[in-house]
Amino acid sequence: MNLWQELWHLLKLASPIVLSELGWMTMGIVDLIMVGKLSPVAIGAVGLGNAIYYGPSLFGIGLLLGLDTLIAQAWGRRDFDECHRWLAQGVYLAVAATVPLMLLVMGGALLFTGHGVNAQVSGLTRSFLVYLNLSTLPLLVYGAFRRYLQGVGRVRPISFALISANLVNWGLNWALIYGHLGLPALGVRGSAISTCFARVYMAAVLVYAAWLHEKGRGHALFAHWPRFDLRRLRMLCALGLPAGTQVVLEVAGFGAATIMASHLDPISLATHEIVLNCAAYTYMVPLGISAAAAVAVGHAVGAGDRPRAGRAGYLAIALGAGFMACMACTFLLFPKQILSLWTHDAQVIALGEHILLLVAAFQIFDGIQSVTTGALRGMGETRYPMWMNLGAYWIFGLPLGALLCFGLQWQLTGLWTGLTAALILLAIALLLRWRSDLRREAAAIPAA
Repeated sequence: MNLWQELWHLLKLASPIVLSELGWMTMGIVDLIMVGKLSPVAIGAVGLGNAIYYGPSLFGIGLLLGLDTLIAQAWGRRDFDECHRWLAQGVYLAVAATVPLMLLVMGGALLFTGHGVNAQVSGLTRSFLVYLNLSTLPLLVYGAFRRYLQGVGRVRPISFALISANLVNWGLNWALIYGHLGLPALGVRGSAISTCFARVYMAAVLVYAAWLHEKGRGHALFAHWPRFDLRRLRMLCALGLPAGTQVVLEVAGFGAATIMASHLDPISLATHEIVLNCAAYTYMVPLGISAAAAVAVGHAVGAGDRPRAGRAGYLAIALGAGFMACMACTFLLFPKQILSLWTHDAQVIALGEHILLLVAAFQIFDGIQSVTTGALRGMGETRYPMWMNLGAYWIFGLPLGALLCFGLQWQLTGLWTGLTAALILLAIALLLRWRSDLRREAAAIPAA
């Protein structure tokens, strides 16, 4: 392909994945907006509950990220049966990881809602997590089938699943949070229950889409379901463990910031949650481009086409950075309008306008680090992003944020200053590694 063909191919692959990521994030934002009508305490409880839950659960999803490399490269070699075999091992891994991850969530609920956390927030958070934890298995099954469908280039069902699941989630939120249709008003518990049902629905949609795909090539999905293969599972874990750890380090970094914010006043915690959702929502676009980059680079590596792998990676990085530059301008120009989507509390909006300036400052770097991580994963490189996330967030950014927040009394501004510094450092380190790996790949992969 020439440059424009490669760009068009990447956009066709990335667009449905981006829509699915936005749908995923919209589900959480809808939850937060709908419980936000109850009270600021409810906002804080749902935000803190999600922060505790998503560390363990996203580690499970991260374990499956090795499927991006293995399935995409197998597809690039036109070995379709191999793609099916890797899907099966991904499902086995998802099932095996479910109970340990649920236990971790239960432990986190006890640990992080204790001393120092507002008593009302603590009680609602624990109640929320009891029900949200039940969605872990369908979430991981969804993750395995999503990686498979992305790897074989079937991305539209993923978009459909997330968009339609948002409608399911919205309707159940409306019924269960406020007590419509003759159902009890369950408040934040109703939000968690609706999320469980929505995730079961998402998993079912993708299983059906994979069945249709395999049927279309004359290979029934379940009639030829591969057996458990320990050797393959080890290969998957060799890629997935570093990728999963990297996801946890990144998400838990923001979760740790949320836990630190929970030790501030309720206004600061509510502001933190709203601003974090703003940043996370824009992040969904480069995250989707990152997944497309992993697939596109993996396809090229599997086909032995090193120049195409390089073009796909650089184009994806440029797309991610360009979009986030637009989002930075949006945060700078319309902060009050954005914050008003969540709350009309004057104190929250005033503090949020200030914090959004920091969010605008790191948007481009956030886009670069996200997409570069995906490009590296397409080459089979998952360890370096893990170590860089450890250093950027946990050794540098979070300690700096804690010092500025509590030591120098910068409060929430100090916390987000540390996160901004971490993202800038991470983006630079990963981009340099991508350039280095691409040069090494030139010696290992002959140009097709």
